[in-house]
Amino acid sequence: MSFELKILGSNSATPAYGRHHTAQLLKIRAHNFLIDCGESTQTQLTRYKCKTIRINHIFISHLHGDHYLGLMGLIFTLHLLQRKDDLYIYGQRGLQEIITTQLKYSDTSLNYKIHFHELRTDKPELIFEDKYLTVESFPLNHRIACCGFIFKEKPKPIRLNKEKLPENLTLAQIGTLKKGEDVYNEAGELIYKNSDLTLPPRESRSYAYCSDTKYDESIIPIIKGVDLLYHEATFLQEKAFWAEQTFHSTTEQAAGIAKAAQVKQLLIGHYSARYKDLTPFLEEAKSVFDNTYLATEGESIHIPE
Repeated sequence: MSFELKILGSNSATPAYGRHHTAQLLKIRAHNFLIDCGESTQTQLTRYKCKTIRINHIFISHLHGDHYLGLMGLIFTLHLLQRKDDLYIYGQRGLQEIITTQLKYSDTSLNYKIHFHELRTDKPELIFEDKYLTVESFPLNHRIACCGFIFKEKPKPIRLNKEKLPENLTLAQIGTLKKGEDVYNEAGELIYKNSDLTLPPRESRSYAYCSDTKYDESIIPIIKGVDLLYHEATFLQEKAFWAEQTFHSTTEQAAGIAKAAQVKQLLIGHYSARYKDLTPFLEEAKSVFDNTYLATEGESIHIPE
């Protein structure tokens, strides 16, 4: 099943050098999760041939403009496309008021319903769950209320080993094997041992998104061991003092969090417009955590099972 992250925008406050405001599209199974929605998100979705109408859940980390100013345009476009399905928006206190005020003064009654979920800022919270996965928000250390998000697949079932399955298995016996149980006959005699006919479950995958935040080790237990971590790295290490003052992180700080959390891959982004060449970002981060990649617009990161 799919678990794919598409980078739509990778810059911080000001678009520069062909880089746009923060936005990502995460595809897990049938879900298309939009994470942050900076200016030009619609353009980027179109450019990279993403199915906008399939987005049902939007997660806004905080209310600095480079993370949500593309949201109203997207909402209006979905209306013009005659969307009927409900839309779920998760964000900080005030986002609902911002949206409803603009709808009110544009005299717009949407074709679809928006469900707002106000994020907690004091502790992690389960904000979405279905049969296959969960999404949790968790507080980040930024100048205003800000949350990260962690997407996790639930434990997967064991798999039938089709090469070893007897041809005469009944549906009831197959169901028993899928439950992880041995198969017995009516006399209570063992017919098939589960371990002989099944394979271990596939690995459950996970993605953690750490939007704007200063260096903060308190998030390490929350994101520990994830398959892919996105952590902002607005500045090179030489600007560590400025990063502290503006509640942002440097390359080496992001990599330090990834290393301490023992994640498998690190993705850095939210680059300051002062930098045109991003090569030093990758070099500095990799000096601390080797398995680091740049968030590059248009690229997709696949997490295999």
